[in-house]
Amino acid sequence: MATWKAVSCDYATEIDGNSNVINNVHWECTDTDDDECSGRVYGSVGIATDDLSSFIAYDDLTEEQVIAWAKAAIGDEEVAAIEANVAAQIAEQHNPTEGSGTPWAV
Repeated sequence: MATWKAVSCDYATEIDGNSNVINNVHWECTDTDDDECSGRVYGSVGIATDDLSSFIAYDDLTEEQVIAWAKAAIGDEEVAAIEANVAAQIAEQHNPTEGSGTPWAV
């Protein structure tokens, strides 16, 4: 199962009297299977700051809340595509379709 993590957050120091308003989340989505094969997608997404009616103070935020914001900003279809990409990376490690190297012995 894919795991989402907030790697870092960018924030405006003040918007409409609110301090440290997160406006961008750097995230990663990862997974590792029982064979230690893994996949990873990294990205960032802007977080809208035009409606701060349900503002949560920076020090009170949890990673779970920030990831929920990031996923909402990314959208359900793209979240599913990102998780499918991670799964495909793992599948590729089990059944490679490409390789690299040289044909002569080292």
